[in-house]
Amino acid sequence: MKTSLEFENKTYQSDLSNPLDISMPLSTGKDTPSAWYVAPPKIEPVRTEQFIGSVKEGGSVNFRNISFNPHGNGTHTECVGHISREVHSINQVLNQFFFFAELISIEPKKLENGDQVILWEQIESIIKTDNTDAIIIRTLPNTDGKLTRQYSETNPPYVDAEVMSQLIKRGIKHFLIDLPSVDRELDNGVLAAHHVFWEHPKKTNLERTITELIYVPSAIQDGLYLLNLQIAPFENDASPSKPVLYSLTES
Repeated sequence: MKTSLEFENKTYQSDLSNPLDISMPLSTGKDTPSAWYVAPPKIEPVRTEQFIGSVKEGGSVNFRNISFNPHGNGTHTECVGHISREVHSINQVLNQFFFFAELISIEPKKLENGDQVILWEQIESIIKTDNTDAIIIRTLPNTDGKLTRQYSETNPPYVDAEVMSQLIKRGIKHFLIDLPSVDRELDNGVLAAHHVFWEHPKKTNLERTITELIYVPSAIQDGLYLLNLQIAPFENDASPSKPVLYSLTES
């Protein structure tokens, strides 16, 4: 199914029957990617004296409990409720789901202290569009090892707060990245990039979202896409999410 879209005074065609999934599956087992010292997800049949929720074990239906942490287990989208004293739900904040987005690939810069950081000068030199609602960052090198990586206590790359400051000036509302956090793993709770992006607490923006732990296969080229950002309807600061891209062809 093809659709026509207008962006920056140009008309694009997009084939909605050809999605490009950039989420990571939420599954059990030690090979599931994780961060923040959380255990792998658990998906287990309900078991009582009168009932077993497993057809394999003799039950009439599969009826499973699922236990996980949205921030530490797989692709997730979060709102300012992640860092605010007030309760804000991603299910209330995110109420539109299609956006124009630019995908860019960046190798984080290594600092003298050993940290790897994405800097604004890197983004500014390659970003091509000014009016997208979303930006998607694929870090380099990009390998399928990201699908099983255990990030806890590894000091993963992160995003310099100046990046967020500059992106909100360009109108970015949705920030997606293949790292466990936009901030340093251990930063004494400062969470500078989160605070700057949401302008919290002085001018808190409730519309913007951050999506972390995506995975963009190398076969997907940098450029402009139509992004469909879907979440599970949890009333929580974060939810597992399924960002999907659709290629755009100029008419």
